[in-house]
Amino acid sequence: MTEVSEILMSVLSTIRVPRPGDRVHKDECAFSFSSPESEGGLYVCMNSFLGFGSKYVERHYAKTGQRAYLHITRTLKTQKEDENNSGSGDPPKKKPTRLAIGIEGGFDVEQEQYEEEVKVVLFPDQQEVTSEDLASMPDVVRERVSLSMAGLQAADSVSHTLQVQQWDGEVRQESKHAADLKQLDNGVKIPPSGWKCEVCDLQENLWMNLTDGKIFCGRRYFDGSGGNNHALLYYQQSGYPLAVKLGTITPDGADVYSYDEDDMVLDPKLPEHLSHFGIDMMTMEKTERTMTELEIAVNQRVGEWEVIQESGTTLRPLWGPGLTGMKNLGNSCYLNSVMQVLFTIPDFQTKYVSNIEKIFNEAPSDPTQDFKTQVAKLGYGLLSGEYCKPAPDPGDDPSTSTEPRGDQVGIAPRMFKALVGRGHPEFSTNRQQDAQEFLLHFINMVERNCRSGMNPSEAFRFLVEEKIVCQQSQKAKYTQRVDYMVQLPVPMDQATNMEELQEAERCREEAESSGAPPPAAPRAQIPFAVCLAALSEPETLTDFWSSAVQAKTTATKITRFASFPDHLVIQIKKFTFGLDWVPKKLDVSIDVPDTLDLSSLRAMGQQPGEELLPEVAPPPLMTPDVEVKAPVLDDSTVSQLCEMGFPLEACRKAVYYTGNTGIDAAMNWVMGHMEDPDFSAPLVYPGSSSAPGTTPTESLPEEHLATIISMGFSRDHATRALRATNNVLERAVDWIFSHLDDLESMDVSEGGRSEGGSEASREPPPGPRVRDGPGKYELFAFISHMGTSTMCGHYVCHIKKDQQWVIFNDQKVCASEKPPKDLGYLYFYRRVVE
Repeated sequence: MTEVSEILMSVLSTIRVPRPGDRVHKDECAFSFSSPESEGGLYVCMNSFLGFGSKYVERHYAKTGQRAYLHITRTLKTQKEDENNSGSGDPPKKKPTRLAIGIEGGFDVEQEQYEEEVKVVLFPDQQEVTSEDLASMPDVVRERVSLSMAGLQAADSVSHTLQVQQWDGEVRQESKHAADLKQLDNGVKIPPSGWKCEVCDLQENLWMNLTDGKIFCGRRYFDGSGGNNHALLYYQQSGYPLAVKLGTITPDGADVYSYDEDDMVLDPKLPEHLSHFGIDMMTMEKTERTMTELEIAVNQRVGEWEVIQESGTTLRPLWGPGLTGMKNLGNSCYLNSVMQVLFTIPDFQTKYVSNIEKIFNEAPSDPTQDFKTQVAKLGYGLLSGEYCKPAPDPGDDPSTSTEPRGDQVGIAPRMFKALVGRGHPEFSTNRQQDAQEFLLHFINMVERNCRSGMNPSEAFRFLVEEKIVCQQSQKAKYTQRVDYMVQLPVPMDQATNMEELQEAERCREEAESSGAPPPAAPRAQIPFAVCLAALSEPETLTDFWSSAVQAKTTATKITRFASFPDHLVIQIKKFTFGLDWVPKKLDVSIDVPDTLDLSSLRAMGQQPGEELLPEVAPPPLMTPDVEVKAPVLDDSTVSQLCEMGFPLEACRKAVYYTGNTGIDAAMNWVMGHMEDPDFSAPLVYPGSSSAPGTTPTESLPEEHLATIISMGFSRDHATRALRATNNVLERAVDWIFSHLDDLESMDVSEGGRSEGGSEASREPPPGPRVRDGPGKYELFAFISHMGTSTMCGHYVCHIKKDQQWVIFNDQKVCASEKPPKDLGYLYFYRRVVE
């Protein structure tokens, strides 16, 4: 046998053949963003199936002793057309015809065409073994190694499986109205063409009601195009639920919408329902784009330069450290924007990038599942400049390229997204998400993983002091809670262009009543000072139980900063609910300042001569000798609130505290209590010591308490977690990690300070560690959202680097010419050091 054969024979027991369920990382290095397309290719361990770039493979060999790696290199095929424009011989890429990913007719997961080369490399001498070399080796060696190579090549990579999952957006359910749909014998016959809306004469985006054959235009899109909502208005008047989109009818089917079910549906009796109005499906041809085609067109446009705010100017691409773009993995722009901003903050740079070698050296056997490793990898990828290179155009000849394209190679944060989203009902999906919710989710993960040592989330952490004054006794109560973000309300009634807005609304109503297209609506101009005043002005509490007068009375609540963080995040609360409880986005322009002084909002604690409310609990609503029975809650109201996305326990509390008086009252309670620390905590009925289904402290399993305490939590926290989860240990651990902020807030409220004092003599507040200093700030970044809802649209961020505003739009990184600071959603300020 040759030397290579002998080495393979000696390590044969460590070479595995992938089985179903094995995680194969053959697209991305565990420690960097190297891939088979990168210089040096990717080395896949033939035992653990972890992938490593050329910079890290020897580290893995030295740590594990694993010698056999499958080396994968991919080269992008050049696509040159011949003189007759007949193409390169490869079949042309098909345009997507289904709103789907990874299935026939959907979006192609791997759009580029690569030539792939694989071989086995043996360390430490990096001896290479090709498939041809295996032919002359002993059967046992040839069979095992060949099977492993073939298995690795055939296996789906983890990034493909987790990040670009097969998804079909066209799967529609049969309408509950289809089988027994009533159709009026009104003699209406629909011609095969020449349709128009019966109200506004619109000749496109038309829907025919399948009950009476009336034709109306469809919904208006967020950009003003589409229809005038007349089909929807007609359903609201008539109650006739099903409509078919004219122009989409073919022998294969058509678009059918159920207004009652609020979704696209299947109508198995569609030929029968159409023939009632003289429409023969077999002779119809499609003339309108289906709703799926319209959605596909939108999905193909997402991320294009035209959709962002600076599309009217030619922007100069930027390159270098700290200017690396991030690939959009499919609605991941919210994640891209948040992480770009976070890694401009020194705390995150120091924690994860400055210590990257130590983090990598201490990484567990599977670094793809280690939070610190993957955050450090992402931070280094963004800051190092190694991946800040122009993206190649498959149709261009690199030798003739004169200047770099706007797109970068950038980094694709697949491992990071899969890890931080694992187990989360929203962030584990490919749907668009709220950037604010993701920021708080990520901060929560940082808190979990930094229980000892430096914690970069302290840069955002601050204390809020709430002072409640009983109006009858004039005595006060002080509480404190931890927060990471300031949420500013938007007082629409204080717009500076109110007359213009009122006139536009009047014109809109006139146009709607006459069936004419509505005029373009102006944007509300809201002063930032008004938003700040709305946050800081006293709030009246009409149902406050005063321990001083032993009765319910009126009180005022004043909210102030008990500490100022190093970095302040401000969210503009643009997303709200309409009168029909449908989520909507406020179209506002706010003159957000470059510098901010919040010193006047500093909390001063108890004032000289001010009396505190006695620490007396409210009396129970029932006498102690009467058994407390849980009241009957209106399940339908609870269900309606849950369907809107609110937590179950919050919905139960809303129905309970509004006395089963209906959805409107319960919804008002929810909107008024969403920021309460115990918003999602279990409902505790007055007069009971714990929530339904929980057990008293003395019956808690001591071994469960000991297990949770051993993880670094206090006995009180362990007790609360077990109570909230009916003594189920696994659920209790999940609960305590997902309620860290609430627990810390409770700790601070119970032990909060009330002593006043000067800034110089002020001691650090008790409870969670917070930084404090002057309340003067300067704007250094903001995240903007485009679209009608946080669940759709697109995010970009602007970051100030070396006194130059830079726009990060996924893979495009350019010098900003006119940063739209008045249209942002999340604003990031840093303390001005004098």
